[in-house]
Amino acid sequence: MFFRKILLSTALTALMSSAAFASDCGPSGKSVRILGSDFPAIQAVAGTAESNCSGSAGEFTVNLRDNTRDMMNQALTPNPAEYTSVIVANSTLTQLMNDGLVRPLNDLVEKYGSHLKPNQLITIDGKVMAVAFMANSQHLFSRTDILKQAGVNGVPSSVEEMVAAAEKIRAAGIMEHPIAMNMKVGWNVGEVFNLFFFANGGELFKKGSAEPNVNSAAGIAALNSVKSLLEYTHPDHLSQASNETQALWEGGKVAMAIMWGSRGAAVLDDEGSTAEVSSNTLLSAAPTANNGSIPAATLWWDGITIAKNIPDADAEASFAALVGGLTSDMMKEHNDKAIWLVDGFKPGPAAAGVSETAAAGAKPYPMIPYINLMHNALGSELVDFYKGNESAEDALADVEAAYVTAAKGAGYLN
Repeated sequence: MFFRKILLSTALTALMSSAAFASDCGPSGKSVRILGSDFPAIQAVAGTAESNCSGSAGEFTVNLRDNTRDMMNQALTPNPAEYTSVIVANSTLTQLMNDGLVRPLNDLVEKYGSHLKPNQLITIDGKVMAVAFMANSQHLFSRTDILKQAGVNGVPSSVEEMVAAAEKIRAAGIMEHPIAMNMKVGWNVGEVFNLFFFANGGELFKKGSAEPNVNSAAGIAALNSVKSLLEYTHPDHLSQASNETQALWEGGKVAMAIMWGSRGAAVLDDEGSTAEVSSNTLLSAAPTANNGSIPAATLWWDGITIAKNIPDADAEASFAALVGGLTSDMMKEHNDKAIWLVDGFKPGPAAAGVSETAAAGAKPYPMIPYINLMHNALGSELVDFYKGNESAEDALADVEAAYVTAAKGAGYLN
């Protein structure tokens, strides 16, 4: 399926406030079964829906976990599907739509979405396929006290400045591994390449086609950018994803990290860390690379979908419960947990990194049907380069070969 028209305007500043929308839980006695990733913003959305509507539902379950992308298609394929709603992002909506597993929401938006804003409606070929509730991006987290102790002036704004700061921190004997990134083998390896590939001006595909375009000067520059940072990360970096890097940060083990903005509120709060760490944490734009101006980041949204292979009444109840909680009332309790695309949002310190990254011109994650095939190839074929077993050119050639095989099998290439 080719997505010919994608309409999304991401709001990253405060939206006009409005009166709270009274929650309508839809038909009673139905089954609501929600699957989503486990981080504070989704906890807030799912928790609000459950608080509002579990009493009127016949069944209300929430499963928030890591790596939902690895199980969501399988979970939504049976009839009835295992879940009535999956909370998705750019890439995972594409993943589900490619297999025809989510339904258009136009009729449900008309019935229950009078409080939703146009920028929340992810519209493809005239069909609303998801309702976005937050924006997200990777960006730089810095320990200002550690940087000052090492004699670093200000917060780094480029990969080169990060490397120079890390070397000063190491030379001063403060930390041997002062940098953290989400480099777990698989999806995270592929995503980190994307960040630095875009920052180096790369395009994943040849213009107007599904032909790969990563074995290039931009691809080599991206790998070298990443490798320069990995010289200062923990040797176990290929096993570290968001939970691990957040734990390193909150444990005071690192001084600079490229992490998701959705982790900002958890890092800045008083839980799981110390005042020394949280009070000296500064969130800023993602770094640039090789004297470029594009931040090493991708812009994302997270939003609500409704499964196709479920009864219509369960679909209605699930949609009503979830969108009914996207109100200004929720903002009062959870304002700092995300860059919300919901009335009442007032950006605070936790939103600074995403806002600065977006304002600096970070690119959105591509929402095209064959992006997952490329991402999978990157995540598997670049590992040998990072382990020092293969050159950048050979690793990128392997990526293109793996992608071409998968794309031909899926019918995107002849």
